[in-house]
Amino acid sequence: MFGSLQIAGRTFQSRLIVGTGKYRSFQEMTRCHEASGAEMVTVAVRRVNLTEKSKESLLDFVDRERFFILPNTAGCYTADEAIRTARLAREVGLSNWIKLEVIGDEKTLFPDVLGLVEATRVLVKEDFVVLPYTNDDLVVARKLIDAGAAAVMPLAAPIGSGMGVQNVPNLRILREMITEVPLIVDAGVGTASDATIAMELGYDGILMNTAIAGAADPVKMADAMKHAVIAGRMAFEAGRIPKKLYATASSPLEGVVR
Repeated sequence: MFGSLQIAGRTFQSRLIVGTGKYRSFQEMTRCHEASGAEMVTVAVRRVNLTEKSKESLLDFVDRERFFILPNTAGCYTADEAIRTARLAREVGLSNWIKLEVIGDEKTLFPDVLGLVEATRVLVKEDFVVLPYTNDDLVVARKLIDAGAAAVMPLAAPIGSGMGVQNVPNLRILREMITEVPLIVDAGVGTASDATIAMELGYDGILMNTAIAGAADPVKMADAMKHAVIAGRMAFEAGRIPKKLYATASSPLEGVVR
């Protein structure tokens, strides 16, 4: 098959990370998680019931023995908000890992990169394992790594847009220039071919939610994404043939009697 995904000393056999939002029911979410083959599931801290134990929570439908919980700071618009949300996640026993989001614009959901770097620096000093959602900017990625990020998670397209990989040159540059930490595509994937393209670029993993939860058949799409990620990674490791302008005969002509 292919090698495992290593983040901050932890090993994952699956390179697909899935979310918990937008599903029609918690039961459907559970079936999709199983079909995806993922080992890591991200949960929006501000959108989940953490205190009222008598009320139903999506966490009741995530098998903590099978899935590693990656809390996220979705819905945070300042570094301070994100920092407080990460601390809350750790205090209630979710994890000291955090998918860090600091949103800078409500309509596009593009990240506030200044706030993101600031929050990363603070949380790393507090012994968090920080995986920041960011744009496809090499300079910002470098600053996040310098701040202590355990991985960098650039968008392929706006969150929930399903547009697929729109910024191939930038993602290729990131992949070529960054080797210190894993690179994980986060946001924009719409279907299986998008996931394969991202993995063929050499990315270490993909995080997705809407592409699965919003599909007409989410369970089938989760299964498709599992295979797409595997195929894309295997193709990357195999090494594609170079693109050529003209045809090359599949059968060699040397030695052919004319």
